Amino acid sequence: MTASFGIAAAGQDRLVARGELSFATAGQALRDGLALLPSAGRCTIDLAGITAADSAGLAVLIEWLSVANERGSMLAFEAVPAQLRAIARISDLEELIAGQSGG
Repeated sequence: MTASFGIAAAGQDRLVARGELSFATAGQALRDGLALLPSAGRCTIDLAGITAADSAGLAVLIEWLSVANERGSMLAFEAVPAQLRAIARISDLEELIAGQSGG
């Protein structure tokens, strides 16, 4: 079975991610997420649909935060899977994905 990832708009200022956020899907996830990030304002990305994640997935989230900040927007993650929180914790990056960032 091939790993898959998807992200889509789910109303104003809200994106929903689903599938695997891992080394296998990181390139696609990065591109697709950046294409949907707003150029200003706030955006929340719901991660409840993420079924698997690894350190490459965490790197994607950090890059989304960085680009959102560069664009002058505020990005927050919602329903961060425990697997991603654990990787962020041991990488001393938990505060970046735990709440709002940017702006």
